[in-house]
This record gives sequence, C-alpha cells and structure tokens, in this order.
Amino acid sequence: MVENATELTSDMYIALAVMLGAYVLIFSEVLHRTSAAIIGAVVMIGVGMMAGFYSQDLAIAAIDGNTILLLTAMMMVVAMLRPTGGFEYVAVVLSKYSRGDTRLLLIYLSLAVSIISMFLDNVTTVIIFAPITILIARILEVNPMPFLMAEAMLSNIGGAATLVGDPPNIMIGTAGGIDFTRFIIHMGPIIFLVWLFTVLLILFLFRRHLPKVDRPVDLDERRAIHDSAGLKRSLFALVVIIALFFIHHLLDIYPAYAAFIGLCIVLILERPEPGALFGQVNWSVLAFFVGLFIIVGGVDSSGLLQWVGLQLVDVARDPEKLLMTGLVVMWSAALLSAIVDNIPFTVTIIPIVLGLESMGVNITPLWWALAIGVGLGGNGTHIGATANLIAITESERCGIRGAAITPMGWMRIGIPTMLYSLIIASLVYSLFFSTFL
Repeated sequence: MVENATELTSDMYIALAVMLGAYVLIFSEVLHRTSAAIIGAVVMIGVGMMAGFYSQDLAIAAIDGNTILLLTAMMMVVAMLRPTGGFEYVAVVLSKYSRGDTRLLLIYLSLAVSIISMFLDNVTTVIIFAPITILIARILEVNPMPFLMAEAMLSNIGGAATLVGDPPNIMIGTAGGIDFTRFIIHMGPIIFLVWLFTVLLILFLFRRHLPKVDRPVDLDERRAIHDSAGLKRSLFALVVIIALFFIHHLLDIYPAYAAFIGLCIVLILERPEPGALFGQVNWSVLAFFVGLFIIVGGVDSSGLLQWVGLQLVDVARDPEKLLMTGLVVMWSAALLSAIVDNIPFTVTIIPIVLGLESMGVNITPLWWALAIGVGLGGNGTHIGATANLIAITESERCGIRGAAITPMGWMRIGIPTMLYSLIIASLVYSLFFSTFL
C-alpha cells in the first residue's frame, strides 16, 4: 500500500471542495450547522456519484452507527434522570465544595470528567456532566461557558490516556498489539503533564470569566431530590451501562449496545411516555453527525485521506528520521482531527503504518504519536470531537445570557489550547523518545 503513492486526482479535488464549502457554512453560521451538514452530505453524494468515487451505499456505510446510537441511548437515559433531582444534588454538592471560587470549581469539574473519560467514552461523560454544569451556573449565577468548554476539552485529553478512553485508541491498540496496561504506562505520564499544563492555560484564558462569588447562596442538597425512587431506578440503569462500558470489549459488544441494554432497563422500570421521551432527544445533533460522517466518507472514498497518510509517513523510510516522523504524524493527525473525524483518519493511516513495518521500519513510536495526535487535535474546533458538540448544544439550550458557544468563540480558546498541548506533548515525546521505541 505504501509503494502505491498516488498524485492528487480530480476526485480528491472535488471531494475537498465540497468539504470546504460545507465547513465554510458551518463555521460562518450562515446556516445552522445541521442544515449545512445535511446540504454538504447531499452535495457530496451527488457529485461523488457523477464523478464515480462515491455512492449512496458508501455514504450509508460511512455513518458511524455506534456513535449515533450511543448518543441516542445516553440522551434518553439522561432525560429520565433530569426530573429526579439527581443532577441538582451533584450540582449543589460541587457548589458547596468550591466555596464560591469558580476557578476551584473549574478544576473540580475538569478533574472529574478527565478521570471518568479515561474509562468511559468521553461523549457519555460530557452528556452527564453538561446538565450538572448548567445547574451549578444557575445556582452561582455565573456563565457556564468556560466550564462547558473546559469539560469537553479535558475529557478529550483524559480519554487519550487509556486504551478504552477513545475509539481510535482501541483501533491503534488492536493494530499494534498494545494491551491496556502497556497503553496507560506509555500514554498516562505524557497525558498527565498535558492535562496539568492545559488546566493552567484554560484558567488563564478564562480568567475574566471566573469571578469569585461572594454573596451567600442557599445550598441544601437534601432538598434537591424530587423523586428518590425514580432516581434509584435510573441510577441502577446507569450503573449497568457504566459496568458494561468497562467490559464491552471482553463481551465483544459495541458501547452503543451496552447503552441500549441500560436504556431497556430504565424503560421497563420507569415506563415513560414515548412521545415526551423522544422529544428530549437532540435530533439536531444526531443529524449533524450523520451529515458530517457522509461528508468525511466522501473525502475518504476519493482517496484523499489515503494520499495524506502516505505523505505523512513517507519520510519514515529513513530510520534516522524516526523521531521527526513521529512528530510529523502527531501534528498532522492533530490538525486533521480538528477538521475531520479522527476515526476515518485513524482507519486510513493504520494500514499505511503497518506497511512500513514490512520495510524494516520500527513503527512502535508511530503508534504513540498517532494516539497523541488524534487525542489532542479534537480540541481545536467545535466539530473536532463529539464531546465538543454536546457542550455547545447545552450552552445554546440553557438560555443563560452569554453562554452560547460560537464556532469562532470555540476556536479562540480551542486552537491555542490544542497547539499548547501539542507543544508539551512534543517536548515530552522528544525528550523521552527512547521509552516510546
């Protein structure tokens, strides 16, 4: 596969033009991002069929059903948790522990989502914590925007530390024969340093949005629970889901299927009215991701992602440039993951890296570089990671003035954060390169 490097073709240019057109609409907010994604998907299928590089079947196959169904199931479970008062309880407790110091509160929330994202899908983590964050903001009468952004970014970073924290990690571990323990031993220290410095940067960037709350706030968690029986039933289902997330790879089931098992439990126990429950699912977010998957699928089918992957690792033919190759893979993977989903990019580059092994190249350090790049790159833009979109959607739905996160607003914080974290990761990777061999 590596030997068959190709030049850029007309199909690649067409697919790139459609993707860029859709992204201009998404980032400029001329249209709502969901409308822009749907239009882009329809155009990509149409021009792809005419040019011969894409089809309706390929477009359907490009949709990541596991992601869409996982989001759907978790949205329903969270919807049934909302009226019980469980979120209010956690919000009140965290508000009390922060003692009105919003900087301390941001650290608490960031630490919680990061640790949980090491073992659960970071999307699930943000789906659970975003409504809690909104409630805390209402209690303290502060803007939830910096907390939501910090949670999404640091959940992405936390998920990069373990084999099960992010789907690309599982793919990389499978391809490279890397088990859970080896993965966390290599990635844990570097991600910890990246997390620590990123938290400090976020505190600095949001320093004007994190005031000290001096006024007394009436906080009594005992009054937060509205339906203790319903809370217990919903929490039981959530515990089942979390337990299955830990062992889903051993049972050979998808995370989405694990989520639907828990959803079935709570549906049987709670018996909600279907119309009301389905009305609380954010179909706009789901439709956006369907459109985005189809657009990226067209780019992949055109051969552009494969071409990019071949350019990234071509320098690895020289063993003396292995460190440079790793850094190129890391940064390129990060930059591409900020604009396209990291899953198709990871799927594309894995066989290319494996092809280098047959040429006598030590590809072990490239696996770690790839994992770092796809894990940190998603923070650059609002569409770089699924967790980002969940945070943005909650910011728009909460109705708090100034809370809505815009694409440009995200990039003003996300791009510096991504670049800063990549610099830290690159320094550690370079200084301790022998440990990654």
